[in-house]
Amino acid sequence: MRLTSSADPALWIPVTGSLGLRGRRHRKAAVRMLMAQANSSLGRDGVPGSRVGAWLASQAIPLAMRKADGRVLAWTWKAEPELVVAMATVQELTAQLRMARASMPMEYDDTESFPTPLGVGEKLILPMPPNPASPPSASYTWDTGTHLITLNAVCSDRERFGTLEGALDDLARSIRISDDLTSGESNVLRLPPA
Repeated sequence: MRLTSSADPALWIPVTGSLGLRGRRHRKAAVRMLMAQANSSLGRDGVPGSRVGAWLASQAIPLAMRKADGRVLAWTWKAEPELVVAMATVQELTAQLRMARASMPMEYDDTESFPTPLGVGEKLILPMPPNPASPPSASYTWDTGTHLITLNAVCSDRERFGTLEGALDDLARSIRISDDLTSGESNVLRLPPA
């Protein structure tokens, strides 16, 4: 199963598929922000994301995502790449994954229904995570019966996180399953969302 998206290019820069110089600045900024958040959650406040480490990761990430072949999509916020990073993934629903989802901490029970063309999923917004070192985040999940589709977004600024919720909702609604069907292989008619 592969994912596609029609994310608004005025708001989001895709990290997926941006090899070489195309998207390099946004990739590095996103990786640097994620590394700084990881340092903060490990208790190393004031340690920014390494420029060399961010550059190395920004070169390796597009190749890894290309190898993931549509199972991973990632974006950064166009106006300010270090503000928010979003990543959509698709995973086969195994018994272990179902068990891990069932044993998540209590704060992950505060989901709300979120209808999209993928079906009715769950939306969880954590503007103030229990751990003060954790960044604010949003998570959207859809259970297709055989696969789990997840969109996770992490923000570097707690105060501005609330202003991004509408754009994150639109990004979640833009995600689709890409079927590799050739003519005559299916008797299913797929209509675009109303």
